[in-house]
Amino acid sequence: MARRAQTSTAVLGALAIGPLTGYEIRQAITTVLGHFWHESFGQIYPCLAELEADGLIAATPGERAGSRRFEITDAGRGRLRDLLLEPAPPQAPRNGVLLRVFFGRELPDGAMTDLLDDVATEARTRLATYAGIRAGIAADPEYATHGRFWEATIRAGELSAQATIAWVAEVAPSLTT
Repeated sequence: MARRAQTSTAVLGALAIGPLTGYEIRQAITTVLGHFWHESFGQIYPCLAELEADGLIAATPGERAGSRRFEITDAGRGRLRDLLLEPAPPQAPRNGVLLRVFFGRELPDGAMTDLLDDVATEARTRLATYAGIRAGIAADPEYATHGRFWEATIRAGELSAQATIAWVAEVAPSLTT
């Protein structure tokens, strides 16, 4: 699935939950999907224009002058379903922490300890964030429809953070001596 199709999936998915302006789509992607997905305004607005031209979304005037609110059409729901059925493309990993660990021999004394402490602290912060999200989604009006899927993505984040904490605990003794 090409990058453009991935952006379409994120935008159509956001609109499948409810009508949004372009700005609200960006906000939803940042705040809700931001733990595992990112889109910029530069990706969203051309995508909205393309989806509208293809009849996959419809626009109505927004509350502010010049703004528009987008809503997914039946054809858009069909396209979203097709995109979700496509296999996810392999993603080349880009992990700045592992890049630094791999070349860690070049770091000054104490820098690896600081790096690993920061990584573990950030992972614990993510765990706390996920706990807050988990507590908050139960009150969402869409929980009955989407909750189990949302919880599955939260669990992936939790497991990733827990794995990071365990990894730091395991490798720190051999890297920081």
